[in-house]
Amino acid sequence: MFFNSLHFAIFLPIVFILYWFVGHKSKINQNYILIVASYYFYSCWDWRFLFLLIFSTLLDFSCAIKIEQSNTPAARKLWLWLCLTVNVGFLGVFKYYNFFAESFTALLGSMGLHTNPLLLDVILPVGISFYTFHGLSYIIDIYYGRIKSEKNFVDYSLFVCYFPLLVAGPIERATHLLPQVKKRRKFNFNKAKEGIYQIIWGLVKKVVIADSCANYANDIFDHYNVMNSYSLLLGAVYFAFQIYGDFSGYSDIALGTSKLFGIDLLRNFNYPYFSRDIAEFWRKWHISLTTWFRDYLYIPLGGSKGSKASIVRNTFIIFLVSGFWHGANWTYIAWGLINALYFLPLLLLNRNRNHVGDFTLGFNLKSLQTLFNILTTFAITCLAWIFFRSKTITDALEYCKRMFTNGEFTQQYFTIGRYNYELIMLVVLFAIVEWNSRTKIEPISGKYSWLKLSLCLAALLALGVFSDYKEFIYFQF
Repeated sequence: MFFNSLHFAIFLPIVFILYWFVGHKSKINQNYILIVASYYFYSCWDWRFLFLLIFSTLLDFSCAIKIEQSNTPAARKLWLWLCLTVNVGFLGVFKYYNFFAESFTALLGSMGLHTNPLLLDVILPVGISFYTFHGLSYIIDIYYGRIKSEKNFVDYSLFVCYFPLLVAGPIERATHLLPQVKKRRKFNFNKAKEGIYQIIWGLVKKVVIADSCANYANDIFDHYNVMNSYSLLLGAVYFAFQIYGDFSGYSDIALGTSKLFGIDLLRNFNYPYFSRDIAEFWRKWHISLTTWFRDYLYIPLGGSKGSKASIVRNTFIIFLVSGFWHGANWTYIAWGLINALYFLPLLLLNRNRNHVGDFTLGFNLKSLQTLFNILTTFAITCLAWIFFRSKTITDALEYCKRMFTNGEFTQQYFTIGRYNYELIMLVVLFAIVEWNSRTKIEPISGKYSWLKLSLCLAALLALGVFSDYKEFIYFQF
């Protein structure tokens, strides 16, 4: 079930009515309704993987209690590693087994040894990377004594399977979400109104911006060998806006949907394309994943303590693992490596915390420098996105080579049958709206909200016919 589908448009009001008119008298009723709704939501993709979700929930719930009840460090560590091994094992089998098998076979082939690897003919369970990380953070927090284990299986189940965040995040922490599901929620009209505005703005990002850009980005990347520099440059920019509109749009819909049920989720994006360097970009992009790796991998490795060499090592590990988390393909690892190389000069010069907090632009040299930094950061981010989007590293390198060496900057006609001047203007307008709203969660609320809401609905109706209900990019991760 997609957020941008008629199915969800029917599903959400039904759950909302049941939640507030049937289950409003007690927390347990509210949680049962949300759990049933979440399991139905997840089973709409493939009901068989619902058993994997339930098993993972049972495993983490039980191991957490065992860790807390263990009397010796060895017993605590045993239950921790059992849980980690099983969870990561499932993730590895479904997501990475074929990648390692094929890569190892290719390595042997390069040495003259030809083998036929046993590959798994299975589909990737949707959202497995997200709900696995939910459980892992909970188990690790229990092990280090940061929180107490949850004894109510219903409450813990809702923490894991809560449908707004189940398949593509944000990656929640037990310290933030569990206290909210353990108490009865009361209806708040203002919060519900904020949620509706955020849902609509998320749909605008997805349907109007991401799906419109996808039509051109897909055509350009699929035929990059006959595209000139101008079109390839546009393709990189279009994909940058596609993935931002797609993923941040999903996050907005998730956060807005959750507000309808009186539950706040972690913010996942904070206008990252207005970052002044790559360090600031990564503090504002996919915030829940970035902070997860910081807290559960970077800091345990030593973080920013120790020698400069160890800090550089830890940083590269984080970026490479982050790239590999996105998918079993060398292009994702290359994307992670490129971002690590971007980050390295800031780290070595101790400038990775230079740009923290809000800023304004004016008519002065400092603002001109800030604008230059923003455009430069966006440009190198688009360059890295080429590797993320390409099917192979060879394709990405050829794409970049042709973009920089073709030298033709003329308008091309794409196979989808439309010129793209209108899309360029739409992207520019979207960037202006985002810039003017960068201190808000979403731009609809505030002054003239009725007018902005009307324009958003009109855009959804006008351009929704081109979206074809495309699935969200991060569902594959």
